[in-house]
Amino acid sequence: MATTTTDAVMDYDEVLERFDPVMGLEVHVELSTATKMFCSCATEFGAEPNTQVCPVCLGLPGALPVVNATGVESAIRIGLALNCQIAEWCRFARKNYFYPDMPKNFQTSQYDEPIAFDGYLDVEIPSSTGEGVDVFRVEIERAHMEEDTGKSLHVGGSTGRIHGAEYSLLDYNRAGIPLIEIVTKPVVGAGERMPEVAKAYVSAIRDLMRALDVSDARMEQGSMRCDANVSLMPKGSTQLGTRTETKNVNSLRSVERAVRYEMTRHGAILSGGGSILQETRHWHEDTGVTTSGREKSDAEDYRYFPEPDLVPVAPSREWVEELRATLPEPPGRRRKRLQGEWGYSDLEMRDVVNAGAVELIEASVAAGATPAAARKWWMGEVSRRANDQVRDLADMGVTPEHVAELDGLVRDGRLNDSMARQVMDGVLAGEGSPREVADARGLELVQDDSALEAAVDEVLGRNADIVAKIQDGKVQAAGALIGQVMKAMKGQADAAKVRELILAKCQ
Repeated sequence: MATTTTDAVMDYDEVLERFDPVMGLEVHVELSTATKMFCSCATEFGAEPNTQVCPVCLGLPGALPVVNATGVESAIRIGLALNCQIAEWCRFARKNYFYPDMPKNFQTSQYDEPIAFDGYLDVEIPSSTGEGVDVFRVEIERAHMEEDTGKSLHVGGSTGRIHGAEYSLLDYNRAGIPLIEIVTKPVVGAGERMPEVAKAYVSAIRDLMRALDVSDARMEQGSMRCDANVSLMPKGSTQLGTRTETKNVNSLRSVERAVRYEMTRHGAILSGGGSILQETRHWHEDTGVTTSGREKSDAEDYRYFPEPDLVPVAPSREWVEELRATLPEPPGRRRKRLQGEWGYSDLEMRDVVNAGAVELIEASVAAGATPAAARKWWMGEVSRRANDQVRDLADMGVTPEHVAELDGLVRDGRLNDSMARQVMDGVLAGEGSPREVADARGLELVQDDSALEAAVDEVLGRNADIVAKIQDGKVQAAGALIGQVMKAMKGQADAAKVRELILAKCQ
């Protein structure tokens, strides 16, 4: 079985003293079309292996492809949202290489004639001053149409990779699913913040794809993947260094970590007099390192040539402008609008954005929650557990409707904050909706004023010294009595109401 060796790395600050980092990002986005890019097979995620295939996506002799019109439309809308120019005429090409999950032994893609080109995306990163945000513009080289490959499953090894596996299985369901590949121009000038820019850019792409409603952009399911190219230039040089490409990074956190790691690995090699091998690398989330994949091919190695079985795509200018009119409010502008509507501070909104909670909070408010309550629940226990489990908030089993229902139970006076937290624990544990959890656990504030008054009187009778302090004007001393009453009521009392009763009875 192959073993993973640990490469030497340079201290990050030393890398920045000696080199200028350069980055290029390639983001692959699976489109959420009902059928594949060149055939009518379904694209449903999670179907039984090899049940969504046909002669076209299996590359059988004589099978001819037909372009998915919705895929082309989505590609144009993506290009427009990225401030790209849209080609008046473009065509598909065959990218030739052999890999087991490539049933045709070539990928139908676009080469020198992409459908969208010369764009940009402004991304926001927290300001280095700690207040507000800094805007960094990432130039877009191209966004082109292509098809996804199949999927290999390596069985018998400890890593899930081919090295050390006993055998491999192939699932061609994914082969032919529409992909848009978004390629940046070399990103320079970000310095120490390059890893942050990488994460912010991929996050912005994800937000944009969801806003356009062209993809669910779920990185954990592979419907959005990032290849991160990194190289270093010696200080003062304008000559680009040799790059490595870390393939298929599948989380925002990993994008940032992978770029940072490769910078430190390159720095150690170059400072030691070595040279960088142009290759693909595999990212290991558990150890936070990359390992060698295969020597990286250049464009000429793929022997691109025009796809003879597909006609060129020539979108009319009228159609392009019609699609431009369908673009949603840009995510950055939308976030600023929502921040104003919700009354969040810059720091609060930044945390919400970084947690990927904007849409969840928006949906919670639409379902009836207050903005403050929505932020409290999503950014509190749900976020903490999601971080511990390295999962997205949306995958935790809590819905915006749950948050709105829980907030309603608190505002209606059925639950206090402590009870609400217990209810959220139950929702996270899969026990049902907030109301179902509250009912099952018997959680409800005591509404019987006589029972509450009796508990207050008993506590006051046992604590004459504290009562005297309150009567002398030391109102803060009431806190000790409130705690005793809440304990006596087994937490099922309104703390604010208890305080009012104590102060009234101590007058």
